[in-house]
Parts: sequence; structure tokens; C-alpha cells
Amino acid sequence: MSAVLPVKRLAEVALGKMVQPESKSPSDILAPYLRAAHIQPHGKIIDLPEQPMWFHPSELRVLDLRRGDVVIVEGGAGYGRSAVLSEDLPGWGFQNSIIRLRPLAGRADGRFLDYALQDALTRGRIDLVTSTATIPHFTADKVSKFEVSAPALVEQRTIADFLDRETAQIDALVSKQEEFIEYLRERRRAAIEAAVSEVGTRGPRLKHIVRSVRQGWSPQCYSWPADGIDSWAILKAGSVNGGLFRHMENKELPAEVTPRPRAVVQRGDLIVSRANTRDLVGSAAVVDGDFPRLMLSDKLYAFTLKEDQALPQFVAALLGSRKWRDLIEMRATGASSSMLNISQSDIVNLPMALPPVDEQRGILVDLDDQTTMIDALIAKAQEHIAFARERRAALITAAVNGQLDVRTARKAG
Repeated sequence: MSAVLPVKRLAEVALGKMVQPESKSPSDILAPYLRAAHIQPHGKIIDLPEQPMWFHPSELRVLDLRRGDVVIVEGGAGYGRSAVLSEDLPGWGFQNSIIRLRPLAGRADGRFLDYALQDALTRGRIDLVTSTATIPHFTADKVSKFEVSAPALVEQRTIADFLDRETAQIDALVSKQEEFIEYLRERRRAAIEAAVSEVGTRGPRLKHIVRSVRQGWSPQCYSWPADGIDSWAILKAGSVNGGLFRHMENKELPAEVTPRPRAVVQRGDLIVSRANTRDLVGSAAVVDGDFPRLMLSDKLYAFTLKEDQALPQFVAALLGSRKWRDLIEMRATGASSSMLNISQSDIVNLPMALPPVDEQRGILVDLDDQTTMIDALIAKAQEHIAFARERRAALITAAVNGQLDVRTARKAG
């Protein structure tokens, strides 16, 4: 049985610097910095356009980034995510949304620490020490005191080597499934484009077929989803990505927060995202079930349409097609390409020369024949991904907590 120690006994803990957009000293240096968006789930660090800020040379020396360092998201939606650096980042610093762990020589391996933190996040241990009453923060002090399994260094390296190999295989399988899903979604988009190609972008506006519009709210919620039937929840903006309504893309509402029944989605609502990335802002889908405790966020609009003039599924298909995507992206505004907004006014003023309802229904029947099989294949691929990630998490848990003899497992493999 290995020891359990606070992180501060295994690594130096350092919080990054608050973003400094202007020079304060003639000796300040403009340098790129690591930020929370770089650190993605499952220990991944992604490339992003560099965003420089000003550092004093002494700050850059203290806030440098080296191979084997572990970086952790301090607060916000991704709090507790971690990753280990696979190479030095000369000339880089990191902002105060990041906590850096520098393993102590002879005490810890960065890869093992990262796996231990991934396990803690997956199993909810980080949630237990992180306040969710306001914006959640896994602060440097909490990280320092956070306890992880701490076998001897040679054992940490053996476990990390095993997990590097096994998780790489699982991640490769997940990547293949994700590529397959993207191919299927492209086929789905092509089918929709063909189905609505005759509908023009001139004529009456969407507002002439809208009966009412509702918008939600975004209180601080838990990070996990709820069913929206027995438990109250707030939909995420991504719940309508790809033209499909995903009711489990939500966050559970804390019991102490009073729900707003007016924000509950209704069967047949046309849900449109108000804020998202350029290629997803304005995404639309139709609520296809009854969810009496599932509420809109403030990043979503719910449109009720005049049923004698428009079918919400047909309008959702139009909004997902290239002609309307171009119009939406032209109207979207925002200071950052990672989050754009489109106003309610811009959406309702989109041109929408709809055919008669009977013709809309016929087009949808033909489209449904083409997309049903595609959607089934997407769902199956997503099940494979979920199973693979569950196995990945279970493997990490068993290895870092000594429940799996990695030497035996390695020989068996």
C-alpha cells in the first residue's frame, strides 16, 4: 500500500500571473503565455494562437515552463483539468488561470502526478474541495493540500510508462471514432443541403412566422448533468450542436437555487444558440421530448412558431444549411473568435421564404429516410467513445491507486 501525501510534499506549486496587457517597466518583455484554454480533458494540451502579455524578466524566470511540469486549470468551467508538458516551452510564461506543479527531484514524476489528478477529477474528489457556490476554483492552496497516492519514484515511473502506452492506444481508438463521426456528420449536412436547396434567402423574415421567443438564464451550476425530469438542470449552448437536440448536455441546478419554470423547454420548441464559436453560433435543433425540469441557459433562445406556416424541424434544417450559416456568421459579433454572439433581432430578421407546410412535411419525410441511419451510426460511435473513456478512467484509477499490478498487466499484454 503506497503512502498518501499532499501535493506540496511532491512538487513545487506556483500560480501564474494576472494578464498584463501593457508594459509597466522599460525592462518588461512581451512573451506568450499558457492559459486555461490550452488544457483540455484527458490530459491534452492543444495548440492555440499565441496571446502575448508583458512580463518582467524576473517573472519569466520564475514562471517558466519545462518538460515534466504539470499544469492545472485553476478556475472556471474547466477547473481541475491537468496535463503534463512533454517538452520545454522556452520564453513562455503562464497566467493566473493556471497552476504549475514542478515535481521535486527524487520525489515525484510529473506524468504520475497528472494521472493521479485526472483520476481525482474523474471520481469527483476535486469537486469535494472546490467551492461551487460561486465560480469554482481549485486554488493553489487547495492544490498544495490535496492528497494523492505517492508510491516510490521508481514505481511512479513504472505506472506512468504503463499508462502512457495503454491510454495512447485508447486515445487512438477514440480519435478514429471521432473522425468517423465527423465523416457521418458531413454526410448528414450534405443530405440537408440537398433537401433545402430550393428554398431561397429572399422574401419574408423569420419574425413573421414566430409566435413567441423565450431566453433562459445561467446561474452557477454543478459540473455534472441531470435528467431534466426528476432533477432541475440548465441546458448548455452545445445542446443543439449539429442540428440534434441533446438533452443531457446540461448542468444540474443546485438545490438551493430557485428554478425558473418559464425557462423550461417545451416539446416542439426551436432552440437556437445565441453564443458559441463561429461555426456553431446560431446552431438550431428541436426539442423532441418532455423535460419538465430542463431549462434554457442565457445562451439559448426558444422560438415557438406559427404551426400553420412553419414546422420547427424544417426551420432548424434551414438554419443548419450553408446559405443560412453564411448569413448567421456575417451577423455574429464578438471580440474573440472563440465566442461570438448573435442577437435575437438578427435571428428573427433572417430571410425565410418557406414553402407551404405540406411541402415542408414531405421534404422532412424524405430527409428523415436519409438521416435516420446516419444518426444511428453516430449514436453507436458515441457509445464506443463513452465505453473507451470509461475504460481509460478505470485503468488510471486502478493503476495510480495500486489496485492493478502494472508489471503483471504489462506481461499479460
